[in-house]
Amino acid sequence: MKLASLAAGGRDGALLVVGRDLARAIAVPHIAPTLQAALDDWRAVAPELASVYRLLNQGALSGAFDLDPEALAAPLPRAYQFLDGSAYLSHIERVRRARGAAMPADAETDPLMYQGCSDGFLGPRAPIRAAREDWGIDLEAEVAVVTGDVPMGVPREAAAGRIRLLMLVNDVSLRRLIPAELAKGFGFLHGKPRSACSPVAVSPGEIGAAWDGGRLHLPLEVDVNGERLGAPRAGDDMAFDFPALIAHAAKTRPLGAGTIIGSGTVANADAGRGFCCILERRAVETAEGGRATTPFLRFGDRVRIDMRDRAGDSVFGAIEQQVVDDAGPG
Repeated sequence: MKLASLAAGGRDGALLVVGRDLARAIAVPHIAPTLQAALDDWRAVAPELASVYRLLNQGALSGAFDLDPEALAAPLPRAYQFLDGSAYLSHIERVRRARGAAMPADAETDPLMYQGCSDGFLGPRAPIRAAREDWGIDLEAEVAVVTGDVPMGVPREAAAGRIRLLMLVNDVSLRRLIPAELAKGFGFLHGKPRSACSPVAVSPGEIGAAWDGGRLHLPLEVDVNGERLGAPRAGDDMAFDFPALIAHAAKTRPLGAGTIIGSGTVANADAGRGFCCILERRAVETAEGGRATTPFLRFGDRVRIDMRDRAGDSVFGAIEQQVVDDAGPG
């Protein structure tokens, strides 16, 4: 099934069931008012949502309406936790090379992960707001899962059963603020503002053979101002699958239902497939020619992130954002 949240529902949105073709939707307040409420009572609620989804796809429901992505919040407008991994080693290597840092010694055995901003996610059409272009505004296209309750110490073999939904994320990064923050030893703060999410979150069973229980084997398409930045395959070169990332996150604490686990920027060792962030392209340009020529995002630039199934249909709907000048209050 496919689920979304109507922005008009307040801070946590109003839960919608969305048709397979992303054309029609229906509100389901009698089942659960929000996606978080559904996740909190998933075993009881999921069969009812699946029944509505089936009837919606058959065109058998009154009260359904045309889906407008402009009216959507993120599927989870705010979450208890956003734990973002970095599961693609080629991304780590290129990004670290760009700032003159070495690969971690345990990069192949212990996932990188940080706790990101989760008190508000941007909707799929919300702008990327920044006060200054010279902060190095960048996109980072990735896949994420939404979990149910996860016990502390869950083994990788059991973690797959805790995945409830998948979605796309644009983990916005301010590249020129990050090195100084990391040098302090406390991690990201200013360099990682709010992320955006795809219009819908999708249950694993809906994705079919492209989902193997741990990896999503489809290209992730990224365009900037209508030009392709890349379409690397999300299932290739993923050193740590989602069950491994969940087990890593839950090593010393349980995870509450509605925790979002990000894959990190999707990247392939084959640079010919392109990139899911600008910094990676700049790193390759520097390695090949000595100078990066691709600029970071500027005010007015447009970003599009999408993933299509093997029939060419969008799985999650597209994230489409424009970068806007916003110096904030005062």
